[in-house]
Amino acid sequence: MTKPFLKPLALAVSATLALAACGKQESPTDQAAPAKTTTAAAPAATTSTATAPGAKKSVFDVSELDSNINVCSDLNGFVNSKWIAANPIPDDRTRWGAFDQLAENSLNTQHDIVEAADKDADKAQSGSIEQKIGWLYRSGMNEDAINKAGWQPLKPELDQIAALKDSKQLADFISKQYAEGNGFVFGFGSGADFKDAKIQIAYANEGGLGLPTKDYYTDPKYADIRTAYVAYIAKLLQLTGVSEADAKKQADDVMKFETKLAAASLTPTEARDLKNEYHFVTVQEANKATPHFNWDNFFKDQGVTIEKGFSLSQPKFFAEFDKQLATAPITTWQAYLRFHAIDDAANYLSSDFQDAKFAFYGQTLSGQPKQKPRWKRVLGAVNGEMGEALGQLYVAKVFKPEAKQRAEELVNNVRNALKARIQNLDWMSQETKDKAVAKWNTFLPKIGYPDNWRDWSGLKVTPDNFFANAQAASKFNYDYDIAKIGKPTDRKEWGMTPQTVNAYYNPTDNTINFPAAILQPPFFDANADDAINYGGIGAVIGHEASHGFDDQGSQFDGEGNNKDWWTKDDKAKFNARTDKLVQQFNDYTPLKDKPDLHVNGKLTLGENIADLGGLNVAYDALQTSLKAHPEEANQKIDGYTPDQRFFLNWARVWRGNVREKQAVLYLNVDPHSPASLRAIGAPSNMEAFASAFQCKPGDAMVRSGDKQVKIW
Repeated sequence: MTKPFLKPLALAVSATLALAACGKQESPTDQAAPAKTTTAAAPAATTSTATAPGAKKSVFDVSELDSNINVCSDLNGFVNSKWIAANPIPDDRTRWGAFDQLAENSLNTQHDIVEAADKDADKAQSGSIEQKIGWLYRSGMNEDAINKAGWQPLKPELDQIAALKDSKQLADFISKQYAEGNGFVFGFGSGADFKDAKIQIAYANEGGLGLPTKDYYTDPKYADIRTAYVAYIAKLLQLTGVSEADAKKQADDVMKFETKLAAASLTPTEARDLKNEYHFVTVQEANKATPHFNWDNFFKDQGVTIEKGFSLSQPKFFAEFDKQLATAPITTWQAYLRFHAIDDAANYLSSDFQDAKFAFYGQTLSGQPKQKPRWKRVLGAVNGEMGEALGQLYVAKVFKPEAKQRAEELVNNVRNALKARIQNLDWMSQETKDKAVAKWNTFLPKIGYPDNWRDWSGLKVTPDNFFANAQAASKFNYDYDIAKIGKPTDRKEWGMTPQTVNAYYNPTDNTINFPAAILQPPFFDANADDAINYGGIGAVIGHEASHGFDDQGSQFDGEGNNKDWWTKDDKAKFNARTDKLVQQFNDYTPLKDKPDLHVNGKLTLGENIADLGGLNVAYDALQTSLKAHPEEANQKIDGYTPDQRFFLNWARVWRGNVREKQAVLYLNVDPHSPASLRAIGAPSNMEAFASAFQCKPGDAMVRSGDKQVKIW
């Protein structure tokens, strides 16, 4: 699956809202053919794309700025410290900031939509998305019925696991469960072929772990988390009737089993190496690699035809998987499958299962004091199961056409600035520049929402069975995904819903994507001056476009193929520059009480390159705009020049606070640097920032000489 290679602007805040379990397949139809599409209804036309006359007013509250902090010492503290002190993290969240506020606003809008859909579902057009969303939400909110059912909805699957007798039956069970949308041990789905991106192929990827990374299984500093994890495994098993003693033994077996899988798994940093994410094999070669797991049988069960081959992406992991099929006792496999079946289903079962899952993943791992209210958790499930359908209703309700048109204008301006920067680079040869511009020419920007909406007519939803609805949607979405295998890549398809506050770049189709929900303050404001918008959504646009030329994106051409288009000398120069950025972020220690914890500059390199490139490109685009409107170039608003307001809004975008446990987890797994460091990392490398605020060499926000990083 190339889905892991989508480059989101930030770790998706909506992901923390989902009821859907981490191991459940959330990939989309129940037919082995692409789903039908309908043309998206376009919003009503507008007559102007420019900022309204006379509307350039204060949209940045300068009273939030902390005059006790020198902007040349700490841009983030100057802009955000007062706001952070006045806005504590809500008890049902692990972080709170600009992204989270917008996500909360989006959630409230979605809540209104699903409540209305629930109210009108019984009389809605039969089979409409309004009816299905209404019934899905209603079934999830029927807590009494869910609690009464307990774990019985899962009993048939658990009975199948209990009946397994040997490795052949085990392999058959894994294959057939996948066909139902229930993935175990590894990940499977469609994605663009790294070598021929116009075609979708099958990808099998490592998986099967319940802890965040392989280090959590062996590093002494995570011993308490391992103890809590084993207790959680035992708790879930006991909730399904397993005795306390037997549950303890099975939990220990699961932990030992997962530790073996973890040893053969990649670290998050290793997973960013593209050589570790694509390994094309024929089906015959795959069968030789895993003699105890027959891929012919697996593909037959999925209803998928594999012609030339597929990506068995991490051979070391699949070798260990096969070894465990051959050597691990069937009772160990049963314990492992039993636990993961329960864990995957926990949020669709009675409250004792939900509470147990939250106690470990929410409280122990992330430090979240309280579970989200029921409506948010169920709304997360609706997003997980029918996200694009909900997005269709969201767009119809709130998305303004002028936002899309103005965003398109900004995208063009920022893209043109990126092209100019490429052409004017002093360290790159003309040969490589020409190829970089050729890639630039094939960028496909997508703004707001899909041109065509998915067809949901094959999904059956009832008003009174949450578990069955979730299972039906899981299979529907999985079938939708694998039906793409062997078909042409659709560059116009979205990998993010319109109601998501985020943006992303996809290197395998060379698209930059900006959902509707991010096109609002502080990112975009139709009534704001250009400096605010370029420092917000302009930098977001530049960030996503720059991903096309980060350490991973630079390994793909304009067609989305993993192809080296660099001269050897230019690549060496690029690597030397990015190495300096790695060191810059390696030096950061973001947690005051844990000075030994550093940012992983290698893990976060792609995002840091995109921040640096994106902010530079957006600044250039602002200067072009100011040249076209010289009367605005020296105009101060609230006492600040356009250049200053540009950087102030960049920092405001990254305002926020995070609980310590969650911050530690992010440092271990998240390819994005902490928000407080994103606010300062790129500006500190820009002479334009120092000039805007009259900062001097030696100031903390001024990196100069060998420490200054310039890439794009």
